Amino acid sequence: MTDSKYFTTTKKGEIFELKAELNSDKKEKKKEAVKKVIASMTVGKDVSALFPDVVNCMQTDNLELKKLVYLYLMNYAKSQPDMAIMAVNTFVKDCEDPNPLIRALAVRTMGCIRVDKITEYLCEPLRKCLKDEDPYVRKTAAVCVAKLHDINAQLVEDQGFLDTLKDLISDSNPMVVANAVAALSEIAESHPSSNLLDLNPQSINKLLTALNECTEWGQIFILDCLANYTPKDDREAQSICERVTPRLSHANSAVVLSAVKVLMKFMEMLSKDLDYYGTLLKKLAPPLVTLLSAEPELQYVALRNINLIVQKRPEILKHEMKVFFVKYNDPIYVKLEKLDIMIRLASQANIAQVLAELKEYATEVDVDFVRKAVRAIGRCAIKVEQSAERCVSTLLDLIQTKVNYVVQEAIVVIKDIFRKYPNKYESVIATLCENLDSLDEPEARAAMIWIVGEYAERIDNADELLESFLEGFHDESTQVQLQLLTAIVKLFLKKPTETQELVQQVLSLATQDSDNPDLRDRGYIYWRLLSTDPVAAKEVVLAEKPLISEETDLIEPTLLDELICYIGTLASVYHKPPSAFVEGGRGVVHKSLPPRTASSESTESPETAPAGAPAGEQPDVIPTQGDLLGDLLNLDLGPPVSGPPLATSSVQMGAVDLLGGGLDSLIGDPSFGAPPAAAVPARLGAPISSGLSDLFDLTSGVGTLSGSYVAPKAVWLPAMKAKGLEISGTFTRQVGSISMDLQLTNKALQVMTDFAIQFNRNSFGLAPAAPLQVHAPLSPNQTVETSLPLNTVGSVMKMEPLNNLQVAVKNNIDVFYFSTLYPLHILFVEDGKMDRQMFLATWKDIPNENEAQFQIRDCALNAETVSSKLQSSNIFTIAKRNVEGQDMLYQSLKLTNGIWVLAELRIQPGNTSFMLSLKCRAPEVSQHVYQAYETILKN
Repeated sequence: MTDSKYFTTTKKGEIFELKAELNSDKKEKKKEAVKKVIASMTVGKDVSALFPDVVNCMQTDNLELKKLVYLYLMNYAKSQPDMAIMAVNTFVKDCEDPNPLIRALAVRTMGCIRVDKITEYLCEPLRKCLKDEDPYVRKTAAVCVAKLHDINAQLVEDQGFLDTLKDLISDSNPMVVANAVAALSEIAESHPSSNLLDLNPQSINKLLTALNECTEWGQIFILDCLANYTPKDDREAQSICERVTPRLSHANSAVVLSAVKVLMKFMEMLSKDLDYYGTLLKKLAPPLVTLLSAEPELQYVALRNINLIVQKRPEILKHEMKVFFVKYNDPIYVKLEKLDIMIRLASQANIAQVLAELKEYATEVDVDFVRKAVRAIGRCAIKVEQSAERCVSTLLDLIQTKVNYVVQEAIVVIKDIFRKYPNKYESVIATLCENLDSLDEPEARAAMIWIVGEYAERIDNADELLESFLEGFHDESTQVQLQLLTAIVKLFLKKPTETQELVQQVLSLATQDSDNPDLRDRGYIYWRLLSTDPVAAKEVVLAEKPLISEETDLIEPTLLDELICYIGTLASVYHKPPSAFVEGGRGVVHKSLPPRTASSESTESPETAPAGAPAGEQPDVIPTQGDLLGDLLNLDLGPPVSGPPLATSSVQMGAVDLLGGGLDSLIGDPSFGAPPAAAVPARLGAPISSGLSDLFDLTSGVGTLSGSYVAPKAVWLPAMKAKGLEISGTFTRQVGSISMDLQLTNKALQVMTDFAIQFNRNSFGLAPAAPLQVHAPLSPNQTVETSLPLNTVGSVMKMEPLNNLQVAVKNNIDVFYFSTLYPLHILFVEDGKMDRQMFLATWKDIPNENEAQFQIRDCALNAETVSSKLQSSNIFTIAKRNVEGQDMLYQSLKLTNGIWVLAELRIQPGNTSFMLSLKCRAPEVSQHVYQAYETILKN
């Protein structure tokens, strides 16, 4: 009879009856009663009232009954900790039972009872079991240490269990070794700083010996542990690879993937000239192919891992293209993954095969799959130049099928082919134009519009085609609207006489009738370009486009190297590092491949390492994306660029647009003497500040070279928040250079080294212009002062408040985050003196609602002192008048991103309150400029 009868009782007073049965003298009746209790517990009934009666049943020799009682104990010990202490004596006794199964059962249950009061009683029994003569008991006790560490880490360390665990790595029984490794790995994962698994060639040898004899899960634990080891040279790496290779033929796919992970990692250290390297490549292919004959779910996991392997070392599977051909009964997720790998493996040798296969897929019934197949044909054309012609003709055949979604995908990929091979396949444009009416998806419409605009001179009725799209302009998606705007401007620059009306129509639709800021901004930029200087417009809009790269969806190399270290885990399926999806402290240790040894030539290009930093140091100082400040610091902490390259004018431009533009709307006004047409293009590469100064002839207004006001240092990062590191600082501007003056104090007990600093994106693009210089290690109680030069060519993002700066500082202990507010006057540039006429015109031109008024109190200075004090911080007095006994100072200043601020300061002699009126195209700046006035005048 089965155990289902225990789940069917519905008697009243059931607890009372069970109590009586549990206290029965008959062993059989007792066992039946405990089974009923477990059944009730399993279906969710509360049987905790029977705790003392069930615990009494522990005193038995019957193994089955003991297991049931232990099961009950594990479940209710947490809610009844005082009662659970009653069971401690039995545990202690059971740990000395002659039967090893009972000893192991007792120690396993002890590890599962997560009650603080009980844990200290369990130390002695656990110590005995760790040294038990029976390997089954020892291997169970090893896992128990990891469980106990999770409950009370300090207790485990004090009792010396970790040292005992380390000794078990040398145990004679392979399963004990595997469990000891598993337990140590688990503990090390939750305490990344502890060097528990201190692996050396001797211990590695023991692990490799145990590898051949333990169970499959034991093998996985050992292989994962080996993957964390870095061999001292290529000979040791080769020897480990030779001993791990037999695991590739294991029946368990997890063992195979763990072995692949170890080999992929250690291959990094082998020279490609070695015969063994070639042999290893050949040995890796068959096990990966075998994984693809498993059930679909396993196939998918294998394919996701193979995708990473192929990106790292495509040569492993270059001859195995056929296994990735799609089968008719594959689920869609497997089909899409296979398709991706096929394209990665496509080469001149197999492209004919691949194209025939892809053309077949494009006639399937599954819409998603067909789309991906059509896109894959385009990717093949871009990847293998010799096949481009064949791919284009295949795409044209597919367009002739007139199947709507096939046509749309084909047009999207043909656009990319045009970008990759200019002036080669444009003869197909006529065929594309025939299908204009059938396009209803934004991406396809945008691609078609791009083609019409780009090749307008080859299409006779380009203006009619674009006009047809313009009719429903406001119903289109943003992607299509932006593309249409650019295409019509291109058309106008190519055929100005015929399309003047069309361009005016699209510009007014984009700037006046649209509420999308991206579209409006682009419209205004085109409008100004076309109205001030069509020659410059032509150079900007019709500039030569860079060719598109072959594989745009490759994983970034440092991330790929990290994911290779996680083959066979969830990270390799998500293609994300664990820190992106694991909450809490676990799993956020960054792994990276071992550095190549001197004998093996590096395949990476030298540019990947930042100047002045060793290549190996770079990745492990990038904080994870899931960290404290969100996407703070998705950049490397390598040394930043020392000076702005020419191309940074675009960043500066972006900053101007972000905050509403400087004086750019005045450029087109004839009253200010716009520059001659030929002069603008020559200056496009110059940073915007110099562009404005040339335009308005500001050379006369260069500021004095004395430094602006410097605030005293304040504590930005207290020691208690940064494991003993205290950071104080202030900002300075001297002779046009901005710097952050830092004072670092070590209040910890250990030496601090390896300092680096990084800023999050901020409103004005502030970024370090050089690495943080702390030359000597910072000893306990030592303080060091350093000055970090800054520039304003970093990434721009509007912050709240505007002058907020989020900073990350890294040292050998950890990465620490803090934020501080910088005074805006460090951004006031030296050429901020505006011409009088220009000042008047600009003041009138800025709308009155942009004017802000402030009162500066308790300031007993006269007009002369005020003027010279402000001038030293780059706020320039342009004119001074006396109206009815009041001194009126008219002032201007310019920020690093080109924004001008105009000021009127009213000073009544004898009155300590001044009135300040500020006008600016970016009103959000005014409050901070007022604060700068206050700070400068009162200090």
